[in-house]
Amino acid sequence: MNSLGWGPAALDAAQLGQLFLHFLMLSLLAVGGAITTAPEMQRFIVGQQGWLSDAQFTASVALAQAAPGPNVLFVAVIGYNVGGLWGVLATLVGTLLPSTTLALLAARWGEQHRDALFVRAFSAGMAPLTIGLLLATGAILLQPAGWQLGAVLLVTTTVALMHLTRINPVWLIALGAAVGAAGGV
Repeated sequence: MNSLGWGPAALDAAQLGQLFLHFLMLSLLAVGGAITTAPEMQRFIVGQQGWLSDAQFTASVALAQAAPGPNVLFVAVIGYNVGGLWGVLATLVGTLLPSTTLALLAARWGEQHRDALFVRAFSAGMAPLTIGLLLATGAILLQPAGWQLGAVLLVTTTVALMHLTRINPVWLIALGAAVGAAGGV
Protein backbone atom coordinates (compact mmCIF):
# COMPACT_ATOMS: atom_id res chain seq x y z
CA MET A 1 0.00 0.00 0.00
CA ASN A 2 1.16 3.52 -0.61
CA SER A 3 1.41 6.03 2.21
CA LEU A 4 -2.16 7.16 1.50
CA GLY A 5 -3.45 3.57 1.76
CA TRP A 6 -4.91 3.23 -1.74
CA GLY A 7 -2.81 1.10 -4.09
CA PRO A 8 0.46 -0.77 -4.39
CA ALA A 9 2.94 2.07 -4.92
CA ALA A 10 4.68 4.19 -2.29
CA LEU A 11 4.00 7.76 -3.41
CA ASP A 12 3.20 10.32 -0.76
CA ALA A 13 0.76 13.21 -1.18
CA ALA A 14 3.47 15.63 -2.39
CA GLN A 15 4.63 13.16 -5.05
CA LEU A 16 1.03 12.57 -6.17
CA GLY A 17 0.66 16.34 -6.43
CA GLN A 18 3.78 16.47 -8.63
CA LEU A 19 2.36 13.70 -10.79
CA PHE A 20 -0.98 15.51 -11.10
CA LEU A 21 0.60 18.88 -11.96
CA HIS A 22 2.93 17.35 -14.53
CA PHE A 23 0.07 15.58 -16.32
CA LEU A 24 -2.02 18.76 -16.06
CA MET A 25 0.73 20.69 -17.83
CA LEU A 26 1.19 17.95 -20.44
CA SER A 27 -2.52 17.99 -21.21
CA LEU A 28 -2.18 21.52 -22.54
CA LEU A 29 0.60 20.37 -24.89
CA ALA A 30 -1.19 17.24 -26.12
CA VAL A 31 -2.01 18.36 -29.65
CA GLY A 32 -2.92 15.13 -31.41
CA GLY A 33 -3.83 13.26 -28.24
CA ALA A 34 -2.19 12.29 -24.99
CA ILE A 35 0.08 9.77 -26.72
CA THR A 36 2.03 12.66 -28.26
CA THR A 37 3.29 13.57 -24.79
CA ALA A 38 4.49 10.05 -23.95
CA PRO A 39 8.17 10.95 -24.43
CA GLU A 40 7.88 13.72 -21.84
CA MET A 41 5.94 11.42 -19.52
CA GLN A 42 8.73 8.88 -19.85
CA ARG A 43 11.39 11.52 -19.17
CA PHE A 44 9.60 12.68 -16.03
CA ILE A 45 8.48 9.31 -14.62
CA VAL A 46 11.49 7.18 -15.55
CA GLY A 47 14.38 9.58 -16.01
CA GLN A 48 13.68 12.32 -13.48
CA GLN A 49 11.61 10.65 -10.74
CA GLY A 50 12.67 7.01 -11.14
CA TRP A 51 9.15 5.81 -10.29
CA LEU A 52 9.20 3.20 -13.08
CA SER A 53 11.89 1.54 -15.13
CA ASP A 54 12.02 2.11 -18.87
CA ALA A 55 10.68 -1.43 -19.42
CA GLN A 56 7.78 -0.86 -16.98
CA PHE A 57 6.86 2.40 -18.69
CA THR A 58 6.96 0.82 -22.15
CA ALA A 59 4.92 -2.17 -20.96
CA SER A 60 2.34 0.18 -19.44
CA VAL A 61 1.86 2.02 -22.73
CA ALA A 62 1.82 -1.22 -24.77
CA LEU A 63 -0.72 -2.86 -22.47
CA ALA A 64 -3.08 0.09 -22.62
CA GLN A 65 -2.74 0.46 -26.40
CA ALA A 66 -3.58 -3.21 -26.87
CA ALA A 67 -6.75 -2.92 -24.76
CA PRO A 68 -10.01 -1.76 -26.33
CA GLY A 69 -11.17 1.70 -25.44
CA PRO A 70 -9.96 5.27 -25.74
CA ASN A 71 -6.34 5.98 -26.59
CA VAL A 72 -5.92 7.93 -23.35
CA LEU A 73 -6.19 4.73 -21.26
CA PHE A 74 -2.42 4.42 -21.22
CA VAL A 75 -2.35 7.38 -18.84
CA ALA A 76 -4.41 5.41 -16.31
CA VAL A 77 -2.13 2.37 -16.58
CA ILE A 78 0.95 4.52 -16.04
CA GLY A 79 -0.78 6.23 -13.11
CA TYR A 80 -1.66 2.88 -11.54
CA ASN A 81 1.86 1.54 -11.94
CA VAL A 82 3.31 4.71 -10.43
CA GLY A 83 0.85 5.37 -7.60
CA GLY A 84 -1.94 2.80 -7.45
CA LEU A 85 -5.51 4.08 -7.62
CA TRP A 86 -4.40 7.50 -6.39
CA GLY A 87 -1.97 7.56 -9.31
CA VAL A 88 -4.80 6.76 -11.72
CA LEU A 89 -6.79 9.64 -10.28
CA ALA A 90 -3.82 12.04 -10.48
CA THR A 91 -2.90 11.16 -14.07
CA LEU A 92 -6.41 10.93 -15.51
CA VAL A 93 -7.75 14.07 -13.87
CA GLY A 94 -4.53 15.89 -14.72
CA THR A 95 -4.82 14.82 -18.34
CA LEU A 96 -8.56 15.26 -18.83
CA LEU A 97 -9.38 18.36 -16.76
CA PRO A 98 -7.74 21.03 -18.96
CA SER A 99 -8.81 19.60 -22.31
CA THR A 100 -12.36 18.95 -21.14
CA THR A 101 -12.66 22.42 -19.61
CA LEU A 102 -11.31 24.09 -22.75
CA ALA A 103 -13.64 22.06 -24.99
CA LEU A 104 -16.68 22.94 -22.87
CA LEU A 105 -15.76 26.64 -22.78
CA ALA A 106 -15.12 26.73 -26.54
CA ALA A 107 -18.41 24.94 -27.27
CA ARG A 108 -20.33 27.31 -25.00
CA TRP A 109 -18.64 30.36 -26.53
CA GLY A 110 -19.25 29.04 -30.06
CA GLU A 111 -22.92 28.44 -29.30
CA GLN A 112 -23.34 31.93 -27.85
CA HIS A 113 -21.66 33.48 -30.89
CA ARG A 114 -22.93 31.09 -33.57
CA ASP A 115 -24.21 33.97 -35.72
CA ALA A 116 -20.87 35.81 -35.72
CA LEU A 117 -19.09 35.85 -39.07
CA PHE A 118 -15.92 34.32 -37.60
CA VAL A 119 -17.78 31.36 -36.07
CA ARG A 120 -19.78 30.74 -39.25
CA ALA A 121 -16.63 30.93 -41.38
CA PHE A 122 -14.76 28.62 -39.01
CA SER A 123 -17.61 26.09 -39.06
CA ALA A 124 -17.88 26.24 -42.84
CA GLY A 125 -14.13 25.76 -43.17
CA MET A 126 -14.09 22.79 -40.82
CA ALA A 127 -16.65 20.85 -42.88
CA PRO A 128 -14.32 20.06 -45.82
CA LEU A 129 -11.47 19.37 -43.41
CA THR A 130 -13.62 16.89 -41.50
CA ILE A 131 -14.71 15.18 -44.70
CA GLY A 132 -11.09 14.98 -45.84
CA LEU A 133 -10.05 13.44 -42.53
CA LEU A 134 -12.90 10.93 -42.77
CA LEU A 135 -11.79 9.97 -46.28
CA ALA A 136 -8.16 9.64 -45.17
CA THR A 137 -9.20 7.48 -42.22
CA GLY A 138 -11.35 5.36 -44.52
CA ALA A 139 -8.43 4.91 -46.93
CA ILE A 140 -6.17 3.78 -44.09
CA LEU A 141 -8.81 1.38 -42.80
CA LEU A 142 -9.32 -0.05 -46.29
CA GLN A 143 -5.67 -1.06 -46.71
CA PRO A 144 -5.91 -4.28 -44.63
CA ALA A 145 -9.12 -5.21 -46.47
CA GLY A 146 -7.28 -4.91 -49.78
CA TRP A 147 -9.74 -2.36 -51.10
CA GLN A 148 -12.48 -5.00 -51.52
CA LEU A 149 -15.68 -3.68 -53.09
CA GLY A 150 -17.71 -4.29 -49.92
CA ALA A 151 -15.22 -2.35 -47.80
CA VAL A 152 -15.09 0.52 -50.30
CA LEU A 153 -18.90 0.70 -50.36
CA LEU A 154 -19.08 0.66 -46.56
CA VAL A 155 -16.59 3.52 -46.23
CA THR A 156 -18.18 5.51 -49.05
CA THR A 157 -21.66 5.07 -47.57
CA THR A 158 -20.42 6.09 -44.14
CA VAL A 159 -18.75 9.26 -45.44
CA ALA A 160 -21.82 10.16 -47.52
CA LEU A 161 -24.20 9.64 -44.59
CA MET A 162 -21.98 11.70 -42.30
CA HIS A 163 -21.92 14.51 -44.84
CA LEU A 164 -25.55 14.46 -45.94
CA THR A 165 -27.43 13.60 -42.74
CA ARG A 166 -27.34 14.27 -39.03
CA ILE A 167 -27.23 10.58 -38.15
CA ASN A 168 -25.29 9.83 -35.00
CA PRO A 169 -21.88 8.35 -35.90
CA VAL A 170 -22.36 5.66 -33.24
CA TRP A 171 -24.95 3.99 -35.49
CA LEU A 172 -22.53 3.95 -38.41
CA ILE A 173 -19.79 2.51 -36.21
CA ALA A 174 -22.23 -0.16 -35.04
CA LEU A 175 -23.16 -0.89 -38.66
CA GLY A 176 -19.50 -1.29 -39.60
CA ALA A 177 -18.90 -3.54 -36.60
CA ALA A 178 -21.92 -5.69 -37.50
CA VAL A 179 -20.79 -6.03 -41.12
CA GLY A 180 -17.27 -6.91 -39.98
CA ALA A 181 -18.51 -9.40 -37.39
CA ALA A 182 -20.68 -11.06 -40.02
CA GLY A 183 -17.61 -11.49 -42.20
CA GLY A 184 -18.89 -9.06 -44.80
CA VAL A 185 -15.66 -7.11 -45.09
